[in-house]
Amino acid sequence: MKVHLKVWRQSGPNVKGRLVDYTADQVSPDMSFLEMLDSVNETLIAKGDDPIAFDSDCREGICGTCGVMVDGRPHGPDSCTTVCQLHMRRYKDGDTIVIEPWHAKAFPLIKDLVVDRSAFDEIIQAGGYTSVNTGGAADANAILIPKTAADEAMDSAQCIGCGACVAVCKNAAAALFTSAKVTHLSLLPQGQMEAAARVVAMVDAMDTAGFGGCSNEGECEAVCPKGITLKNIATMNREYRKAMFANR
Repeated sequence: MKVHLKVWRQSGPNVKGRLVDYTADQVSPDMSFLEMLDSVNETLIAKGDDPIAFDSDCREGICGTCGVMVDGRPHGPDSCTTVCQLHMRRYKDGDTIVIEPWHAKAFPLIKDLVVDRSAFDEIIQAGGYTSVNTGGAADANAILIPKTAADEAMDSAQCIGCGACVAVCKNAAAALFTSAKVTHLSLLPQGQMEAAARVVAMVDAMDTAGFGGCSNEGECEAVCPKGITLKNIATMNREYRKAMFANR
């Protein structure tokens, strides 16, 4: 089949960008969305043109590297799906697809569809870890953890840091991402010793990076490819208030 593309092209952060029209011919319904972009780039390279820059790595919905706005929705029209798992069978012959990068102050554009998401790394570096000695695997397994707590912690740990929550939020808030990392460790006994310092440091890092405030409207939950819920934000807010009272 054939699809028409409107792709955001911008050669650098200080250059004005624009949507450029392309046509992808001989698109197989079994192609992933990124494979379709690969085929367009092969055509551009053959013509001597600059290929479309976009991020990808595992292409299995695990790493969180890929991420673009497809017709105004992060990762495209399918729920709980990364853009690398979106397949062209979702579209019809002759469809027009608009592809843009994440738009957020804290995610400055590098080129075309590629943005700098190192602000997420700064939040993790601020406290998304345990530094206490928990021993080896055998020692860790000796700590009894209720199944409900383990399940909830794993649900939060599924966050892959793709940035879709930031891209869809009108305030460009990173509350869903940060809260998933805070909640994951707050539910486990290994994370309790540093819980107060962790949540304060991560929230401060989130604010310093330039993310907006959460208005609790739920767009982030709706587009998260791993189904991270707003419950995590409630947990983060609760942990933050506890830490503030403890500090006082």
